[in-house]
Amino acid sequence: MGCSSSLPGRAPGLLGGLNSENAGPNDLRGFRVKLVLLGDSGVGKSCIVLRFVRGQFDPTSKVTVGASFLSQTMALEDSTTVKFEIWDTAGQERYAALAPLYYRGAAVAVVVYDITSPESFSKARYWVKELQKHGSPNIVMALVGNKADLQENREVSVQDAVDYAEKNGMFFIETSAKTADNINKLFECFVSHRDFPLDGEIQACPLLECRTHLLATRNTNKLMKPPDLFSIRAIHRIVQDPGSTDLHLIIILIINHTNKAKPYPYYLG
Repeated sequence: MGCSSSLPGRAPGLLGGLNSENAGPNDLRGFRVKLVLLGDSGVGKSCIVLRFVRGQFDPTSKVTVGASFLSQTMALEDSTTVKFEIWDTAGQERYAALAPLYYRGAAVAVVVYDITSPESFSKARYWVKELQKHGSPNIVMALVGNKADLQENREVSVQDAVDYAEKNGMFFIETSAKTADNINKLFECFVSHRDFPLDGEIQACPLLECRTHLLATRNTNKLMKPPDLFSIRAIHRIVQDPGSTDLHLIIILIINHTNKAKPYPYYLG
């Protein structure tokens, strides 16, 4: 099933606020969008991201511990690029309390359930409520029914999901990370049909000018032995480069970060 939404539509391939009348044909601009995936354990969140970012499907994919980070860049018709900074969160109950740290400041939230599991659909509704209470005021949400290749085992009807998505002003789409069905379409929906808050143009970030300063406080120094185990440059590389990274330590650094330094806007809100 393709992407459906009760939200205002836009011309395919265009993202409001990105176009520049003065931009030349070779003027390439890039923007970041923080995106978080939420949902029950085992619904295929990591598989969706892996398929989107690397074009791979791993049936032996391990359960996410805490969260992982990946990124992917999409090019739009006007030569603008949108870099999705993707936070893939753990679905286990014991990590639920950490979720607000991951979706804080997110422009887009993808709430995933398994079409063969009514329990996961119930959990998806829980996450939608949490986002409505504690997420960014203008956050754009998508309800995603994964494992669409298992139609013979379906226990959550398309109509139930569509009704819920429309009621809550969400995109809705069914995907299969295994077959890649609708995976790219899911992310195209965000840049084709809706304006959402952008974190600004991607800028160069020299070591001495980097605004993270996460290791410049006494609190964070207590966490590291030696304290320079992660330099500002290393932290910056983690959040810039494509790939998968366990973010437990990063979250600890963020929690212990003082308000003296201006936070990195894409990750600290």
